Amino acid sequence: MASSDPDPLLRLRQSIAASEPPIATISSDPSSEATDNLATATQLQFNNPPTSYSLDTPTRFISSDKPVDLRSIWFAWQKKDVAIPDYIASAQSLNEELAVKDGASKVQNLVFVERLDLITWLEGASEESEYIKGLESDASATHSAQVASGAVGGVSTVPSGAAGTRVGRTTDPRLQKIYNGERRMGDRNSVLRGIKPTVSPFFHQLSPTFASPKRLTATQDFSHVRKLAESFLSRSRPAKSLPTQPSLVSLPGKPPIAQKPSHSSRRPDPIILLSPSASSLLRLSNIKSFLSDGVYTPPTTSTTAANILHISRLLPSIDAHRPLRFILVDTPEQFKPDYWGRVVAVFTTGQMWQFKGYKWQDPRELFKEALGVYVGWRGEDVPGSVKGWGRGVLSVGVEKWNPGLGGGAPTQGRWRDREVVEGVWGRIEEWMRGKGWGKEGVGR
Repeated sequence: MASSDPDPLLRLRQSIAASEPPIATISSDPSSEATDNLATATQLQFNNPPTSYSLDTPTRFISSDKPVDLRSIWFAWQKKDVAIPDYIASAQSLNEELAVKDGASKVQNLVFVERLDLITWLEGASEESEYIKGLESDASATHSAQVASGAVGGVSTVPSGAAGTRVGRTTDPRLQKIYNGERRMGDRNSVLRGIKPTVSPFFHQLSPTFASPKRLTATQDFSHVRKLAESFLSRSRPAKSLPTQPSLVSLPGKPPIAQKPSHSSRRPDPIILLSPSASSLLRLSNIKSFLSDGVYTPPTTSTTAANILHISRLLPSIDAHRPLRFILVDTPEQFKPDYWGRVVAVFTTGQMWQFKGYKWQDPRELFKEALGVYVGWRGEDVPGSVKGWGRGVLSVGVEKWNPGLGGGAPTQGRWRDREVVEGVWGRIEEWMRGKGWGKEGVGR
């Protein structure tokens, strides 16, 4: 059946987390035929409970000040592992098919940063996205918090002692001054500490035991409670001296007080840049097996390889409990200005053209801001250009690739690769610690 849920974006994220992705169908009938062709599909069907959304439904994801429809969101998720040129070509091909069909629907081509942010949010790696508009329940909770703090109007107050005053009687100015200093009461939402909780049908997948009609039919979302509590806690915390000038917060009837600037709850992901050179021993096609598994394999020349990778690594001296999530790319073309502050390592072959689009194009200056890593064959000389860049570049060597090494699998006998990888991670951890990386990011 068609859904009345106003937020298909949240439902899509929950289904992905449950490993039960939706299927595209040609109609809203649950028994209708499934299809992989988004040009002929009209609905997106979910299970537990069965619901469907039109692929033309606008979502809370905003691009170019306009909401992106569900078809474009689902298409971007399906193409999350393909390279940018293949993604753009697939979008153009799909739009041509849609134009032949009705001419009304169209897949929106998301730029690199938007697609990365969307995929990160959908797979649950982040709780916030600058491109996703908040739910109405979050806005209601914020309004209630403002009413409770006296920032906006709620229920009008009746001054003490004024109830028995006769109409037309002049109030003593001194008494009126006291009345003006009284704090206004909030509405019923703020008095009861919140609004009606938002519920999610995904509860059926999480706990069937509690999904009976006599109990709640969905899990409660207490995000509004956190937002309401934050408005009170931020005022009750004592002001601390900071290196930068703190902002001032003004409360009704009180002088301004200093408030500590709040940091985003999402820890920024450190970035590792690779060399796009064809002569590089490590590229996007084989860097994950090297840094994650400790085994070197030759890079492939496939044009369909992903243009971005994620690797998680526990660095005990920075955060002993949560692994850090590293982003690996081979070009800074889609970088925002603040991304350069998150670059922790640059893999290089010693070729100067690699740094043409970098913020720091002089290698000596670059490797003061990020650790340089050169990987060559064991026993071969390091290029003179790399040696001239100083101690900011780590040079390591791996055994030459031999498919018949060990008489078995090609990767058999490459036990020294693990030693090299641990040395690289050790230097990256040491460099990050020296630059002030902590549990919550740089300088936190």
